[in-house]
Amino acid sequence: MIGFIQQLRQRTPLGWLQLSHEKSRLLVALGGIAFADVLMFMQLGFQTALFESNTKLHHSIQADIFLVSPQARNLLNASTFTRRRLYQAMDVQGVKSAEAMYISIVDWKNPQTQQKTSVLVIGINPEKPAFDLVDVNSQIDRVKLPDTVLFDRASRGDYKEAIAQVAQGKPVTTEIDRRTITISGLFSIGASFAADGNLITSDQNFLRLFPKREASSVSLGLVQLEPGYDPKQVKAVLESHLDHDVKVLTKAEFIEFETDYWKKNTAIGFIFSLGVGMGFLVGVIIVYQVLSTDVNSHIKEYATFKAMGYNNLYLLGVVFEEAIILAVLGFIPGAIAPLGLYYLTRNATNLPVYMTLARALTVLGLTMIMCIISGAIATRKLQSADPADMF
Repeated sequence: MIGFIQQLRQRTPLGWLQLSHEKSRLLVALGGIAFADVLMFMQLGFQTALFESNTKLHHSIQADIFLVSPQARNLLNASTFTRRRLYQAMDVQGVKSAEAMYISIVDWKNPQTQQKTSVLVIGINPEKPAFDLVDVNSQIDRVKLPDTVLFDRASRGDYKEAIAQVAQGKPVTTEIDRRTITISGLFSIGASFAADGNLITSDQNFLRLFPKREASSVSLGLVQLEPGYDPKQVKAVLESHLDHDVKVLTKAEFIEFETDYWKKNTAIGFIFSLGVGMGFLVGVIIVYQVLSTDVNSHIKEYATFKAMGYNNLYLLGVVFEEAIILAVLGFIPGAIAPLGLYYLTRNATNLPVYMTLARALTVLGLTMIMCIISGAIATRKLQSADPADMF
């Protein structure tokens, strides 16, 4: 190992010398690679925000097992099943409680701007905690009052004045389908790609807001287990005990169920994946153009090296050295710029777009692969260079 390091130190850095000789070309190449990296960072950030924003609610629900309709596509398109399945679930050993959750998306008037926007309305039994959120559980008694809701302060839109008023203990009123409702408390979950915010209220208030909805038709069943029982084992018993008009999921499966919908069954997940691929392809083309131009401009020098006895492997190493240098130097500005873009996106959309170490390493790996592929393509002419043809 020590001998290898000494060889590297003694080796002339031809790749770096060739790149740094044409500084303008080097800067253009680094700019192109940085652009490709920014594109990949943004697409991966949006994709992660899509999954996280649409599963934040799932993570906050306090349940060990979830009952959903087999026709459910995701939480917003949950369909419904009969409430009888919850009573039947209570007969299974290990089940502590089985509560109903009602879910629907609706347009409401922004209490501050009076503009209509979509929000997710969630109805729960106020006597049974359904969320692992201190703000919700400490204020849940307020939604027992008719037409009273708790509002998600992390919703997307202009709500600063309304939120400040509610935070001071002053209720705010607005409308849903010409019905006046009162906001009496706040909590935080956050906006998603499908809804600008969330409202939590009692099951009775939910049925008042949606008079066509029957109390016997529930969106989600929340099953809590007695301490010491394994959710997977109880799930297997529930599946055999309940009819096939309901699907039984553990919490991890419920979250995966939502993620899979956005990843596989919507155009959004595909578009973000395509954006990453396009960024990668743009980077390959840019780096190839730089390396190909460099090889062509120094083809006689490479031929001279061949005449001196250097083999193709050595010359290919020089080009790959250039490719790796471009990858590392181009990644640095390509990783810094998204930090500001992520910040602007969070402020504009309230979506959870953050830089993570895993994403940075992923993009760095993609950048290295991108530049190595470009180097491999650019060296095709180099391998066929014949000193006799050059002089």
